[in-house]
Amino acid sequence: MHRRIIAPGALAAASLMLAIPASAASYSPGAPGIGDPYYPAYGNGGYDVSHYDLRLKYQPSTDRLEGTATILAKTTQDLSSFDLDFLLDVSEVRVNGAKASFTTSGQHELVITPKASLAKGTPITVVVRYSGVPSTKSAYGFNTWHRTPDGAIAADEPEAAWWWYPSNDHPLDKATYDVSVAVPNGTQVISNGTLQSTSSQLGWTRYNWRENKPQATYLTTLAVGRFDITTSTSEGGVPVVNAYSKDLGDNDGAARASVERTGEFVDWLSDYFGPYPFSSAGGYVPNTTTGYALETQTRVYYSPKQFANGANASVVVHELAHQWYGDSVSLKGWRDIWINEGFARYAQWLWSEHEGEGTTQELADYVYASHPADDAFWKVAPGDPGPDNQFDIAVYDRGALAVQALRNAVGDDAFFAILKGWPQEHAYGNASVADFRAYAERVSGKSLSPLFDAWLFQPSKPSAPAAHAVSLAKESKAPVQPKSWKKIAATNSVH
Repeated sequence: MHRRIIAPGALAAASLMLAIPASAASYSPGAPGIGDPYYPAYGNGGYDVSHYDLRLKYQPSTDRLEGTATILAKTTQDLSSFDLDFLLDVSEVRVNGAKASFTTSGQHELVITPKASLAKGTPITVVVRYSGVPSTKSAYGFNTWHRTPDGAIAADEPEAAWWWYPSNDHPLDKATYDVSVAVPNGTQVISNGTLQSTSSQLGWTRYNWRENKPQATYLTTLAVGRFDITTSTSEGGVPVVNAYSKDLGDNDGAARASVERTGEFVDWLSDYFGPYPFSSAGGYVPNTTTGYALETQTRVYYSPKQFANGANASVVVHELAHQWYGDSVSLKGWRDIWINEGFARYAQWLWSEHEGEGTTQELADYVYASHPADDAFWKVAPGDPGPDNQFDIAVYDRGALAVQALRNAVGDDAFFAILKGWPQEHAYGNASVADFRAYAERVSGKSLSPLFDAWLFQPSKPSAPAAHAVSLAKESKAPVQPKSWKKIAATNSVH
């Protein structure tokens, strides 16, 4: 037998090789962005979140927020480190019980290096302890944490989470939520889903909210203040929770006259979109100076300015339509915003028709005729508008025009089957404009690529289809404004 002589250094190296898995070389940091070309730094790579448990304490008088976020996730690659999107001050991070090192990077990245690298497919529990004053934090020159006279709210698009909890902040990574917030007695907390319980101790009251269906981070909302809270159940059996700041002043009556119809509108929209997809519905109107409304899941945020000219049913219909189109079925990338806004706007057109204030075709005719071929309106492509035009009016109005063009092309039977079937086909998931076109083609049995290209992607005014040339108003003819138009236009600042 011939013995192989191994030098001590070589023996040590061989022992080290035995101790390290063969795949160790594949361990690498998770990407600091999820891959969305509109917002390259938003979201993160390397893991998928299933649940957020947020246990917070907030003092309205100082705007100080203290919190512990427990994030349940699973790795999607061999990870040496990973990012969370966050702005507040972190004191401790643990991954699977062990303390992890952490640092910050860029404008809103929290970079976490666990004690041991994580193999692909590993369930992880990430605990982040933090504190700070959200109103003092900014990224990219803005702040989406809105102070009110008696507290604060978090509601914005496409980002709002960074100011109050660490997250994988992109709609592709949806999760369920438990949001538990302690506030001084006499102050209330509004969030998504259902209120599980409240408890009081030593001058503080804790509110425990739960959203049990997958939810995008930007749709997670928090409102702290003094509210009048109303509860009811729609005729179709959907629990409704609404809240109104106690200092809305002259806007109070119009806000209630609008938002208190939530149950009615949920049931009405269900006839078009199918069963309501969540455990509760509702909205809240805080005393803020912002001008927009936002489809925060199950609990819509409304600015009081939406009701400055009286009741506004149209904005409530728009935001509730998003519960199907945008919330239950969320976009894959921010370029897919048409699926959210085009259909929410079209819901307003359907409501106009229901109210006898202008049919969907009359509204389409009016929009089409109101914008001459050289209008910048036609330069924005709703199917991929670009980040600077993501909320351009063309995404809403030209987007709704595209929906009407689809209806005209496939006929009412197929169209309403598509309208109702789509939210069920992709319930609680994500989908793109391409996915929608493929679905519409499957249901209708028609090739729709030319139609989608003309109405959603070409930077020019589409020609009026020959079959509808009589219906579509001529550019040379003054367009007839439907009765509902001013009400719909009054909601142009909504999301």
